Amino acid sequence: MNSAPARRSQISSLWRIRHYVRPYRAQIVLTTATAMIGTLVGIAIPLLTKRMIDGPIRHHDTSAIWPLGLLALLFGAAEALLIFARRWGLVKSSLGLESDIRRDLYGHLQRLPVAFHDRWESGQLLSRATSDLSTIRRFVGFGMIFIVVNTATFVIVSTLLVFTYPLLGMLVILLAAPLAIVSLKFERVYKKQARRVQDQQGEIATAAEEAAVGIRIIKSFGRRRLVYDRFDDKARDLRRFQMDKVHTLAVIWAIIEAHPQIVLAVIVFVGSIGVAHGTLTLGTLVAFSSLFQLMIWPIESMGYLLANAQEAISAADRIYEVLDTVSTVTDRPGATPLLNGSGRLVFDSVGFTYPDGDTPVLHDINLVVEPGETVAIVGAVGCGKSTLTALVARLYDVTEGAITIDGRDVRDLPLTNLRQLVATAFEEPILFSASARENVTLGYPDASEREVRQALELAQADFVDDLPWGLATRLGEQGMTVSGGQRQRLALARAVVARPRVLVLDDPLSALDVHTEALVEEALRRVLADTTAIVVAHRPSTVLLADRVALIAGGTIAAIGTHHEMLETVPAYRAILSADADLEPEGAI
Repeated sequence: MNSAPARRSQISSLWRIRHYVRPYRAQIVLTTATAMIGTLVGIAIPLLTKRMIDGPIRHHDTSAIWPLGLLALLFGAAEALLIFARRWGLVKSSLGLESDIRRDLYGHLQRLPVAFHDRWESGQLLSRATSDLSTIRRFVGFGMIFIVVNTATFVIVSTLLVFTYPLLGMLVILLAAPLAIVSLKFERVYKKQARRVQDQQGEIATAAEEAAVGIRIIKSFGRRRLVYDRFDDKARDLRRFQMDKVHTLAVIWAIIEAHPQIVLAVIVFVGSIGVAHGTLTLGTLVAFSSLFQLMIWPIESMGYLLANAQEAISAADRIYEVLDTVSTVTDRPGATPLLNGSGRLVFDSVGFTYPDGDTPVLHDINLVVEPGETVAIVGAVGCGKSTLTALVARLYDVTEGAITIDGRDVRDLPLTNLRQLVATAFEEPILFSASARENVTLGYPDASEREVRQALELAQADFVDDLPWGLATRLGEQGMTVSGGQRQRLALARAVVARPRVLVLDDPLSALDVHTEALVEEALRRVLADTTAIVVAHRPSTVLLADRVALIAGGTIAAIGTHHEMLETVPAYRAILSADADLEPEGAI
């Protein structure tokens, strides 16, 4: 599991949810008031019962039964209507609150830098955005309100019990104290178990997502059993953690369920003696018993409500672990857009160290890419080529030096402006479950039909016309309904459709066959003639697209020059290309 920020007090995390409760406070207050009124109506019915037994029934006055019976019926109908209004208000406010938190959480995840997503498992984030938010919704929409209502009910009914029959009333209150102590003891254990279950649910979500995304690899290597066993181990752990939680909750419920039944038996026994000796009327005993039964639900529900509260506390803590993460890649105060310029790109003593790393990946990078010039970045696997290109669009921020476009530090440009100036095509093309057109115009939704067609032609992605509905065809998740080479061509079209001032290509042709690669390279030369470009090259044929080549070794630029100059003077460059040269057709270099 990923490392998370240091946790604040869990209760304080739940308290912070009040920011989201505030817009719905009128509805929640009204719902709470409705629940309280409904409770008071319910309390009135035993009092009516007492009056009926000690009055008309005791004196055999049938004429007085009808008014009291109709009044009881009226109270019952009123209680039913109040329950309906309460439930309607609860659902409306709690769903609105859940939607608000989910929207903010998703928006914050989009703002957080790539470094954050490198550290966090996607399943952990998914579980926070789904099951944890549902837990908070249930608490705010039900648990929170009924903790208040049931506590008030307990106090009101206890007071009435004391006034109705002081001896039994005080006994009921005294017998409630041990129940509260035992419940609080078990709730502390339950809180830890609830957090463990929630974390394990995140692990399960991650395993399921990885298996779904990588199903082709799993099947092609015949590793279904291995992946299943790993998932099964996590599922068994989750079941064990849940059973621990269920065991604790069962003990709490058993104690809470048994308590009122024992107390009720005491009430009936002691009250019957009082009725037999004439110190208590039958109506009073019935009313007392009925009032106490109104306390049974508040007492019994307290176990569920406290468990729900503990789960909500843990869920809020997990959500704020994400929301409290501060984005390190943001717009600087006073950032102004770069509207005009030629696209001159400069790396000035650039260095970079990953947030969790101690050793710099890059250092002392000095490079100038003139407008319209293309520079190929070459180096051994893991030397930092892709990291260098990620710094241009501020997917990561440099930790030393500066990168400028037309003399402006990229950190002084608004992110939206910078990412309009700089477009990137990655080696691993990611497409979304949307139409082919939506994927191509992702960064430039206002692209005209002509611009889309030009980008598709350049990327040799005319295959879209052969799809069932052409550009309107919806591509499967991650674009798995098309081949790897087709995904790469669509990703390239997406990068060039807006004709950016700076183009970053991270080995964008690696999945293409030789014939298609030659066609794409020919078209790319026309685009690159007017665009400042950095191309990460692993294949000799890609190097030929560049005006100059920069060799990365030891985390810095070890040599720079034209392709032919580097072949003649830099043995390390020849060695790197030779590894791929054997795979290229003769004369490729």
